[in-house]
Amino acid sequence: MGERVLNNPALSKPAILALEDGSVFHGTAIGAEGITSGEVVFNTAMTGYQEILTDPSYTRQIVTLTYPHIGNTGINSEDVESASIAAAGLVIRDLPLLASSFRSEQTLSDYLKSQNVLGIADIDTRRLTRILRDKGAQNGAILAGAEAEGDDAVERALAAAKAFPGLKGMDLAKEVSCKEAYEWSEGEWALGEGYADASQGERPYHVVAFDYGVKFNILRMLAARGCRLTVVPAQTPAAEVLAMNPDGVFLANGPGDPEPCDYAIKAIQEVLETDTPVFGICLGHQLLALASGAKTVKMGHGHHGANHPVQDLDTGTVMITSQNHGFAADEATLPSNVRATHRSLFDGTLQGIERTDRPAFSFQGHPEASPGPRDVAPLFDRFIAMMQARR
Repeated sequence: MGERVLNNPALSKPAILALEDGSVFHGTAIGAEGITSGEVVFNTAMTGYQEILTDPSYTRQIVTLTYPHIGNTGINSEDVESASIAAAGLVIRDLPLLASSFRSEQTLSDYLKSQNVLGIADIDTRRLTRILRDKGAQNGAILAGAEAEGDDAVERALAAAKAFPGLKGMDLAKEVSCKEAYEWSEGEWALGEGYADASQGERPYHVVAFDYGVKFNILRMLAARGCRLTVVPAQTPAAEVLAMNPDGVFLANGPGDPEPCDYAIKAIQEVLETDTPVFGICLGHQLLALASGAKTVKMGHGHHGANHPVQDLDTGTVMITSQNHGFAADEATLPSNVRATHRSLFDGTLQGIERTDRPAFSFQGHPEASPGPRDVAPLFDRFIAMMQARR
């Protein structure tokens, strides 16, 4: 497809976004027609809408982007973090008429339609963001196309919003996880070259990754650092993982509430009984905390964005991080063998932990999302160093 593609000018179908608190927004449908519900959250990142949509951590969430112009660089086949769109819906202020990038292969609108995902544009996202900021993430629903027509459309939208059960207590990791184990060998991306084939280089470390909804770029960054990766389903027992004789175990990111994931907590506890290095990101960080005896809490509106300052408590340095989570490990509940390593400078919530008695550590943000752009990548190097030291 050419460099400049017009977004579909026939975008005149109505859409409605309703929140459980009774707020209603009327806009234009930019994706599939129908109805969808989920937890409505806002993300403050200015770029990366394609990575956000395909991040499995957004499962059952309707994402509002606070940056007004979304879709202006189109969609390409490379910038995906999973095999398909994971978000339950997209809410934006403005869909530009023109999608222009030398890498663009499809418009955002066509992309949403092709994956049967609903989107709504032309609403006051600032008003919506203020509601979510002040009241916390809200359960909501989008009605698009024929569903959004008729005198009772608003009533039906509000009913759908109120019917969504909420993410607290929802175990989504096992739903989005791979069904069977697979090997991963794709490395990091370079302009004009695409993704490297990491299977050609030296791969001294065998890492088994628990897939709770893993983002591809995490796997790419591990592969680029000499890891031979075996990705296993979320419910794989620890005995099976340890039988693979891994040099390290990785706990992936993922959606939903960590607390009901008892299968994961049990497996992590068993892995921690050995001296195998363990590294967790996002949901994996929360699960490591739970497996170590700490507790997790549901946050008000969570952290979703690419400009979140986090302080390394050991060195005092501040890094700019990408964040996407609605639950957090509660620092006040950390047992004596778990140490806080990182804290958010936005709200002081816990961002990193390490075990003092085991080679295990974790980070709440997304080091693979490169917002800094390289501020947090050394966490991967630390994991490699732990595997090296164990040898």
